[in-house]
Amino acid sequence: MSTTRLEAFSDGVLAIIITIMVLELRPPHEPTWSALGPLWPVIISYVMSFVYVGIYWNNHHHMMHLTRHVTGGILWANLHLLFWLSLTPFTTAWMGETHFAPVPTAIYGIALLANAIAYLVLQRTIIRSQGPGSILATAVGMDKKGKISPILYLIAVLAAFAYPALSGALYATVALIWLIPDRRIERVLAAQHPLES
Repeated sequence: MSTTRLEAFSDGVLAIIITIMVLELRPPHEPTWSALGPLWPVIISYVMSFVYVGIYWNNHHHMMHLTRHVTGGILWANLHLLFWLSLTPFTTAWMGETHFAPVPTAIYGIALLANAIAYLVLQRTIIRSQGPGSILATAVGMDKKGKISPILYLIAVLAAFAYPALSGALYATVALIWLIPDRRIERVLAAQHPLES
């Protein structure tokens, strides 16, 4: 089976996640700049989560371009990833509305950690189905970012109970690590189809 249906379904779920997140933003009742002040934690958590969902969408898109066929295992691994991503609106709203309180900040990190693990499971499932010499396996290589991210999330979750601000900074750091363009997959695609790049 081709990846078309899986990609279309995943894109739809991610679009709904972003829509739910933006609907959670409540405007202030007063028409003044100062009325936005109390909303800064909500806005920061929304922006960070929007970036995260965008990173997953981008990386998922690239990974599917290197996936030749979809197996039942890949479908379930993809649903596993979408399940954890679907919790993003809830954890985002809770952390923002409680002004980065320890428990909601830790739960946000647990969800981020689960997303990262689920993405790695999907990636490994695809590589296993296509073989260790597959294009995706070559493109991913050692995957340093994929290995360091869960460690930083775990540190952030533990830190949330004593230093929630440090947790927020670590969550933002991981997002920045992934925002830096990763050209591994694009290089492999360009090498395979030099006329299209």
